[in-house]
Amino acid sequence: MLQISKCITGGKGLASALVKRATTVELDWDVRQKSRFDATDSSGRALGVFLPRGTLVRGGDVLVAEDGSLIRVLAAPQEVLRITACTEHGSPFDLTRAAYHLGNRHVPIELQPDHLKIEPDHVLADMLRAMHMTVVTVQEAFEPEGGAYSSQGHAHTAHAHAGHTHGAHSHGHAHGTHDHDHDHPHAH
Repeated sequence: MLQISKCITGGKGLASALVKRATTVELDWDVRQKSRFDATDSSGRALGVFLPRGTLVRGGDVLVAEDGSLIRVLAAPQEVLRITACTEHGSPFDLTRAAYHLGNRHVPIELQPDHLKIEPDHVLADMLRAMHMTVVTVQEAFEPEGGAYSSQGHAHTAHAHAGHTHGAHSHGHAHGTHDHDHDHPHAH
């Protein structure tokens, strides 16, 4: 078994030709959030992965084996719930509201401009449908946000805004709720 104890986030600093030639290992989110696991790479080699505790492995990361070989990580398609705003009765803001409610429940969530993804959960699916969101089960890669305090959060964690700062702004207005009939099924 080939031992691995190093992960290079996004393959940063490696020549793209080396990364392209590397073998691959396809892992779902359940495995990629563990720091110790066994896997098999695309050339059939058994891998024993022993990373520092708390390490999250993302699609695009590169594992470095004890013999110096590189293994590129692919996020495996897995069953997830894909959440979108109802095009018939909703607005793009509904997606933001859904993300807020999921975040309040500390659910791992992948944020995209036009959809959200979470792991299958019928209680959350029912809650989202009650919020008039469209929820479908799909087989796709799952890359949830790392969280505000994660050292390995989003790939763009270290960036500067040259020439300006973002101050805290308080908006002192409230948004009322809307009331209209939604007696149609949302089984999209």
